[in-house]
Amino acid sequence: MAFQGKKLINNPNDVVTEFIEGLAETYPGVQYLDGFPEVKVVLRADVSSATYDKVAVISGGGSGHEPAHAGFVGEGMLTAAICGEVFASPQVDSILAGIRAVTGPKGCILIVKNYTGDRLNFGLAAEQAKSEGYKVETVIVGDDCALPPPRGIAGRRGLAGTILVHKVAGAAAASGLSLDEVAAEAKCASEMVGTMGVALSVCTLPGQVTSDRLGPGKMELGLGIHGEPGAAVVDLQPVEVVVSYVLKQILSPETNYVPITRGNRVVLMVNGLGATPVMELMIAAGKAVPQLQLEHGLAVDRVYTGSFMTSLDMAGFSISIMKADEAILQWLDAATKAPFWPAGIDGNRPPAKIPVQLPLNHLMNNDESIGRPLQLSKQGQILEVCIEAAANAVIDLRDSLNEWDSKVGDGDCGSTMYRGATAILEDMKKYYPLNDAVETVNEIGSSVRRVMGGTSGIIYNIFCKAAHAQLKANSQSAVTSKQWAEALEASIAAVSKYGGASAGYRTLLDALIPASAVLQERLNAGDDPFTAFVLSSEAALAGAESTRHMQAQVVFFFNFF
Repeated sequence: MAFQGKKLINNPNDVVTEFIEGLAETYPGVQYLDGFPEVKVVLRADVSSATYDKVAVISGGGSGHEPAHAGFVGEGMLTAAICGEVFASPQVDSILAGIRAVTGPKGCILIVKNYTGDRLNFGLAAEQAKSEGYKVETVIVGDDCALPPPRGIAGRRGLAGTILVHKVAGAAAASGLSLDEVAAEAKCASEMVGTMGVALSVCTLPGQVTSDRLGPGKMELGLGIHGEPGAAVVDLQPVEVVVSYVLKQILSPETNYVPITRGNRVVLMVNGLGATPVMELMIAAGKAVPQLQLEHGLAVDRVYTGSFMTSLDMAGFSISIMKADEAILQWLDAATKAPFWPAGIDGNRPPAKIPVQLPLNHLMNNDESIGRPLQLSKQGQILEVCIEAAANAVIDLRDSLNEWDSKVGDGDCGSTMYRGATAILEDMKKYYPLNDAVETVNEIGSSVRRVMGGTSGIIYNIFCKAAHAQLKANSQSAVTSKQWAEALEASIAAVSKYGGASAGYRTLLDALIPASAVLQERLNAGDDPFTAFVLSSEAALAGAESTRHMQAQVVFFFNFF
């Protein structure tokens, strides 16, 4: 069933001119000719035909493919872009206005996608410009690899590979080459690139209804950028399978659309069609690179991923593959101020992944065995008993904690704490260096981080890591009672800093803060550690009870119930 498409627009008839206005307001390096609505031309703000001493690079076509073409106007790429109405070729007068505005003595090159309307309108404009004395060359780009080789005059459609041709031509022109040389570089690039698209939905024109032609669970292979039917409608497949099919179509030796064979160097472009999240485009790129390398035997020198030539709000992507050599890479890497050309892609590709850096203490102590000692010292035995008692107490509270949590949350607090406590008991048997209390605290934090999800796991891990840092900075061979108290204080401060809570927020800090204060107070007063700890635990219980009538202020924090 078709339905009215939702658009953030005003009058559907004004979308192109209002897009141009917004583009020029956003990017000071571009301007537009004051000829709306008939003339819709975006051009470099620093170029005038009277003074421009390089070849002008001009392209364009129907709108709806943004950022193409106007988004690629800038030094080192397009000198001007001619905008038609949505999915309609620009008028001859508009193209002529663009030629006259930016073309100097060295002439201009028109880069035209292979659609009948574009060829006719740009062709007539070129002939008229020549009759006026301008030097004009035209390069037609037809990079579509979705359909069988045509026998008629239409040829292959122009798709996202055109953007790579823009970049090559723009860089060649910026370097000062002549019109014939720039045209030769652009023509060569156009013959080296192939593209195929895959769509999950058709697009919705401004003011029109949305078609459900594809239907749920379907995708279309080779759909055109104006919504033209593609090669086939098939069931939706995992992206890895889709990418494999597309690459095989582009590189097929039967069609021989691109002169790419095993051992060649290539450039890859993964282009979003308008409504595809960056996450999905990156997944497609991540699958395409190893397939090109391993299955097709190609060296991938550059990868461009993003939305370059869209189809309004179409969901899907296209893949373009261009044969590369040092000259092509030089043009692609050349500097440009075009606002939508991706930055940070130039240069050789380092390995995509590198080893994880080990913790500093592991690097410094790689000759020591981090794990449970064969023989426990007296302090190690005491520490083990304490850890076991605390963990078992938490385990015994699992059902009660879940019941209490179900009244105010999702009812999994006890299960989460249970996972942490059981992991601590299991890891202690193998990994905890119990004779070293400081490092044992650190390992407890690692156990908690590994198995406890949600906010509580992070909080307890921060708690342990802060205690470890404090103890490591101040303790000697054995940890004193006052150092344990200082570690508790540091842990509370870290939890408050990163969690955003403090006393009175109805969180675990309302128990820990008074416990820490009493512990330090009694130790400073000279009480023996056991007595100080008992009084501290009583203060913690009293603090927990005090939360009964508090209003929770941090909903994402581990609250008392």
